[in-house]
Amino acid sequence: MSTSRDRAPENADVPDDFVLPELRPIWWETGVRARAEAGILGVFAELPGLIVKAIAIAWRTDRIRTATVAAVTVAAGVMATFGLLATQRVLVELFAGGPTPDRVRAALPALLLLGAATAIRGAMGIATGYALNGLTPRVNQEVERRLFEHTTAVRLEAFDDDAFSEGMERATRGSEAAIELVEDTMNLFAGVVSLLAVTVAVMVIHPLLLLALLVATVPTAYAALRAGHERFKSYLSGSTRRRRMWVLQQLMAERVSAPELRSYGLRHFLLQQHDRVMGAQTAVDLALARRVTTTTALGSATGGLALGGVYTLLGVLLVDGQIPLAAAATCVVAVQAAQRALTQTTFQIDRVFADGQFFNEYVGFLERAVTYLPGRAGAASTPEELREISVRGVSLTYPDRDQPAVDDLTITIRAGETIALVGENGSGKSSLAAMIAGLREPTSGVVAWNGRALREWDTDALRARIGVVLQEHHKWPFSAATNIAMGDLAAPADRGRIERAAALAAAHEMILDLPHGYDTLLDRTFKDGQDLSGGQWQRVTAARGFLRDGDLLIMDEPSSALDPRAEDQLFQAIRTRQGTRTTILITHRLANVTHADRILVMHDGALTEAGSHDELMRANGRYAELFTLQSKGYRSGPAA
Repeated sequence: MSTSRDRAPENADVPDDFVLPELRPIWWETGVRARAEAGILGVFAELPGLIVKAIAIAWRTDRIRTATVAAVTVAAGVMATFGLLATQRVLVELFAGGPTPDRVRAALPALLLLGAATAIRGAMGIATGYALNGLTPRVNQEVERRLFEHTTAVRLEAFDDDAFSEGMERATRGSEAAIELVEDTMNLFAGVVSLLAVTVAVMVIHPLLLLALLVATVPTAYAALRAGHERFKSYLSGSTRRRRMWVLQQLMAERVSAPELRSYGLRHFLLQQHDRVMGAQTAVDLALARRVTTTTALGSATGGLALGGVYTLLGVLLVDGQIPLAAAATCVVAVQAAQRALTQTTFQIDRVFADGQFFNEYVGFLERAVTYLPGRAGAASTPEELREISVRGVSLTYPDRDQPAVDDLTITIRAGETIALVGENGSGKSSLAAMIAGLREPTSGVVAWNGRALREWDTDALRARIGVVLQEHHKWPFSAATNIAMGDLAAPADRGRIERAAALAAAHEMILDLPHGYDTLLDRTFKDGQDLSGGQWQRVTAARGFLRDGDLLIMDEPSSALDPRAEDQLFQAIRTRQGTRTTILITHRLANVTHADRILVMHDGALTEAGSHDELMRANGRYAELFTLQSKGYRSGPAA
């Protein structure tokens, strides 16, 4: 193996045998790539539509503040025009003939008007900032609320679709971009108003000065847009390498990877990968930096030459007596003001375009998410207490699979039964349980509650009658008490009830041993937060299911990480439900399902056997084979 001193040549790209595979497109590339590929004309073509969207968001969120920003910005532009005209009037009086005191006195009224215009414009800037600062948080609240209303309502299978998941990632950035789009549009509006104010003032002073203003500012504006184009291309070209660097940095500096990094001696291996990517990225950055610098330098030189030409023109006009000295001096001030306004405008044009692309992703995602919202067949009713669950000809095929996870399966589960789903990995147990829980809709067939399809019942009311303990449970970053109370948020968070549910799941004593007991935060991200082991998390998750005490409790591998004592306590609690509450139990530890009323054996998505433990053992089929293999590990005796 090469050492960390083996570095890639400066002009090399990442080698083909690099360990990290090709990375999929990331959310932030959307706006950057669109800006890099659009070109300057493309930007101007799409800009009006993006501005309209930004104004529509702002108007829908807060009409008063939106109108305030627009009106005050226009008024500030009027004050800017008035200020330039006042400046010209001051200069006319100061450059007139006569004693200096008389000229100063003559210029004093215009000077006072200039001071007043400047003060009013400053006050308007404060008003604009106040209104905009009040508008953007409301925009953020509006767009984020709409996004999460959709993401929390779509069917679970939406998350199996890579396009949906990637779209959601980009839409999350789009919700942030909505704020920036509104701010950028308002700033662009302010820049354009300032530019128009200067133009009007120059036209009033002398029409010929408008040509000089264009010559002095247009080359600089074009150079700024072109430089922005190069910067977008530069950033985009290195995106994959930067993301590879981020992955490697996480591997070398994260707490979760640190033990194996040291155990297997991965330090030099990862440093070598880091050097390969970094060498390639440095070479590309240097090449692109040269291009950006060249573009910027040429733009600055062109702008400087143009500005020099304007000053030369002003000198010629002054010598020929075609414009007064006051007008020429005002033109110089106007050119400087126009350059500042153009710098703001060109910068904001780039920002509006890029952020607009992100926001387009947000809007597009909301439109696509509607197709994943649960459908309704007729009026939704509140389900009654469970009498029977029937699964009729149900199949489920995932988007990226050719073979069904569940294939034409029919079963009936009566209230009070304890049903065990067993089978080898990938046999379809968890997929079937997810359909029974109403988390997934079958590709074909029907799952019914008391003879009525699940989709015909009120979704929230139905799920309130079902408790689900998932194998791949989420580690919610809340206190231990809250983690359990989340099992039934409709009921008051009664500590006694929470503790009883924890006791059923063999979690009560474990939680009391935590630094703050039930109030301990279960996430080290927070101050005084604690980590739990896999088995401890399983107990908390099971307690959440017990707290709901629903008509149906589905437990998917609830004891895979539990120690024997905790496992025994958990299954004793499960047995107490038998005959009164319905339980569906999924586990690979077959000794824990011998008490089940019926054991359903699945293989390749199909139901291959069904019966009690004794019946299946006598049948000597797949279940008997698996049970015998597993039980051999518990037999003891002297070696032969």
